[in-house]
Amino acid sequence: MTEVKQETKHFEKQDISEIDDVEHSIESEISGFIAPTAAEEKAVMWKLDRRIIPFLGLLYLCSFLDRVNIGNAKLAGITKDLSISSGDYNIALSLFFVGYVLFEVPSNMILKFIGPSKWIPIVMIAWGTVMAAMAACTNTAGLLAARFFLGLTEAGLFPGVIFYLTLWYKRGEQATRVAFFFSCSTLAGAFGGVLAYGIMQMEGVRGLHGWQWIFILESIPTLLFAFISYFYLPDFPENSKFINDREREIVIHRLREDAGPSVETHFSWKQFRAAFTDYRVYVHALIYICGATPLYSLSLFLPSIISEMGFTSLTAQVMSAPPYAIACVFTIVVAMHADKKRERGLHVALPALLGAIGYALLVGLKDAGPAGRYVAACITVTGVFGHIPAMLSWFTSNIGGHTKRGAAVAFIISIGNIGGIIGGQMYRAEDAPKYVIGNSAALGLMVAVFLISLGLKYDLDRENARRDNLTEEEFNQEAEGDDLCDKHPAFRYLS
Repeated sequence: MTEVKQETKHFEKQDISEIDDVEHSIESEISGFIAPTAAEEKAVMWKLDRRIIPFLGLLYLCSFLDRVNIGNAKLAGITKDLSISSGDYNIALSLFFVGYVLFEVPSNMILKFIGPSKWIPIVMIAWGTVMAAMAACTNTAGLLAARFFLGLTEAGLFPGVIFYLTLWYKRGEQATRVAFFFSCSTLAGAFGGVLAYGIMQMEGVRGLHGWQWIFILESIPTLLFAFISYFYLPDFPENSKFINDREREIVIHRLREDAGPSVETHFSWKQFRAAFTDYRVYVHALIYICGATPLYSLSLFLPSIISEMGFTSLTAQVMSAPPYAIACVFTIVVAMHADKKRERGLHVALPALLGAIGYALLVGLKDAGPAGRYVAACITVTGVFGHIPAMLSWFTSNIGGHTKRGAAVAFIISIGNIGGIIGGQMYRAEDAPKYVIGNSAALGLMVAVFLISLGLKYDLDRENARRDNLTEEEFNQEAEGDDLCDKHPAFRYLS
């Protein structure tokens, strides 16, 4: 009897699926949409990739370089010249993220209303101006104020771009694109160290210190790209001029098809509230803050950590480049594999485990020579950066509705960036040269990322299985209502 019921249920679902296929075909005929060939779709995606991804990568390179170059400025003598104590220096690092956290959610809402081609140039001009003005700091108070406003102005780029990519690419395509975009942060770390090494040679030119030239010269690309982005950066698929009508039709249709029932593009207060009442949003935020704390602490302190291994300040600037270069390649490979397998949880957890191993080696080899500790640092940077793209594309893929996704993405990233506030306090001067406390704390956080990611993956798999086994009556009951977004029973989470 049970077998008969299961067989009947199977055929009922099959019939419903066939009816849906027929309805979809009829809808396509009515709308006049002609499905693209594989070659045509590939050509459209290549056009998007050429136009969007490299340019966004350049913008993020400028952003990340400007936020972490204070670590290079420290080696160039800013703390000595301005008589900044080690405690005040760490506060300056953390203050950036106070401003950053405060403005992320409002910024994404503004971007939704006025479009990225207008909003992103505005925030870039703002933070580029603050960056250049930091060269005029003469005391601790000035540096603290400058770092706060730098964070406030930079807050408009990163969460905005993560949200922006979801409006152009399908869920299974986002990790690779995020990786190419985010890997520019590793390039910023590598390039920043080498660049700072060269700029430090300008000590005394026109009566300015090397750290002042770091702030001035590294603000110029930001201001330059701000003006270029106004003319070059596309807005949304519906109104972008760099694609023709047929290409626009393909892009919009494939996004709607990928979203399934979650196609809400209008502004909705219900969706906005849903972003803050969904427990999975908070789990993603917890994973983010646990992963971002080690990431930012490494980005801010890696030159100092390497310097304390016994290298000179100038050599440490250059030696900070190889770990980032290795992490760049690893990050892209992990993300491409995550998209190929349409999987996220393990691609977050396993690189995080590698980062934990790196920190364990840094703690265990604290009394070893510089060679072993340097290799441990390379492993640590690789693992810490390697899990980020899969993590970022995980929550963007699992949050439906433009308003809910925009608000939730900004909220998750803002909570995660509290990790920057914490990270700025992890490596204290009194803990040098072994930094056992900071490395041990980061080790615990990377283990937390590993465990929580596996737990969330299990939760999402279980929910997908529950929705797969709904009866027709249960399905219809859960499908009632408006603005269900990812809560619609036909939506499937990417685990």
